[in-house]
Amino acid sequence: MSDSYQVAIAGAGPAGAQCARDLVTRGYDVVVLETESEEAFPAQSDKSTGGTFASMMTSFGVPDDVVMHGTDSVVFESPNEHFVRDQPGFVLEYGDFKQFLVDDGRENGVEYRFDARVRDPIVEGGEVVGIRYNRDTELYADIVIDATGPAATLAKDLGVVDLERQNHAIGIEYLFEGVDLNYPGYADLTDSMMLRLDHTYAPGGYSWIFHTGEDTAKVGVCYIQNESYRQHSSQDRTVNEYLEHWLDTDPRFQDARRVADTQVRGSAHVQPPESMSTDSFIAIGDTVPSVDPVWGEGIYKCMKSGRAAAMTADRCLHGSVDTSAPETAVYDDLWHEEVATRQDRRLMMMRLLYLAPNDRYDQLVRDLNELDRDIVSDINKGNKFEIAKLLYPRDLRYLWKYWRET
Repeated sequence: MSDSYQVAIAGAGPAGAQCARDLVTRGYDVVVLETESEEAFPAQSDKSTGGTFASMMTSFGVPDDVVMHGTDSVVFESPNEHFVRDQPGFVLEYGDFKQFLVDDGRENGVEYRFDARVRDPIVEGGEVVGIRYNRDTELYADIVIDATGPAATLAKDLGVVDLERQNHAIGIEYLFEGVDLNYPGYADLTDSMMLRLDHTYAPGGYSWIFHTGEDTAKVGVCYIQNESYRQHSSQDRTVNEYLEHWLDTDPRFQDARRVADTQVRGSAHVQPPESMSTDSFIAIGDTVPSVDPVWGEGIYKCMKSGRAAAMTADRCLHGSVDTSAPETAVYDDLWHEEVATRQDRRLMMMRLLYLAPNDRYDQLVRDLNELDRDIVSDINKGNKFEIAKLLYPRDLRYLWKYWRET
């Protein structure tokens, strides 16, 4: 093993592994440091529902053999209404997906070091020159990339990101058998990914059912412990207890059985990034963070973030090497333009959604069912003129709460 590389990446999740894949195909010398042992990887870091769409699979050459189940639609539920949109998607075997990214990178020349717990960046003359990991092992690189997720191990040390606790989302999920996917009075969830806005089960957040084949589904809840959570939480429950409450009161789960060893616990920060790079350093994936604030989709955003970082590193290292802050800041521009377009507007949409009560969710779903499908797409993309069509005079109070919070 060498102690000097062109690019060193901390973290072998989707963002880090994809960044490594892109860089090695461009001919760069890349090393990835991963905390987990090679024997355990990636079971201990299985923190995703694995839900994604065809655009991600196509863009990054992901094979069908890591797909758990293909879906045909997305369902949006409120306490008493539902909206169905045709949208092909995939529920991935997330561990197999991550292993594919690592194996594919290795086959093309990426070096992976497992059992490598990143400690801090090596800084000389005010510039990042490498990574220190485990007790005192050091390696050096022209560019260092932090893909350690919410831990932001290197980025926090450098003051590049400031992840706020009040914007910290937590979630839990299990795989269940015996789920009734077409229960009377509810939407048919066969071959669907369903998201539910309902403060009874996820105050200040959302819950989900992702069909994974036959009578099985991934079922979970997620919320941010902010003002919306405090306003709508009726009981002092943990995230586990909110999930149990849903399982106990939703008839679709009356015969459901939890599949052993399928618990997924995850967290992410949902906030606008301030900075993402500095001299010889870039932060990617959930370190930034990159998760979609409205629907929680993270895989595609993280992969695109890794690709944007690879493009930036290629620019910095090609020809006359220049890894100064103005050059690495190209990544910041790419992130805003291609990874998380209109992120501020989507954050506003999320916060307004979570401030609204359950009866407002029912009205929202009724309105969505009456709109043209193209308008719904524009709303999802953050088109402010189409968003305005969903607002009522009574929504001014939620706007006031939003501005007061922010």
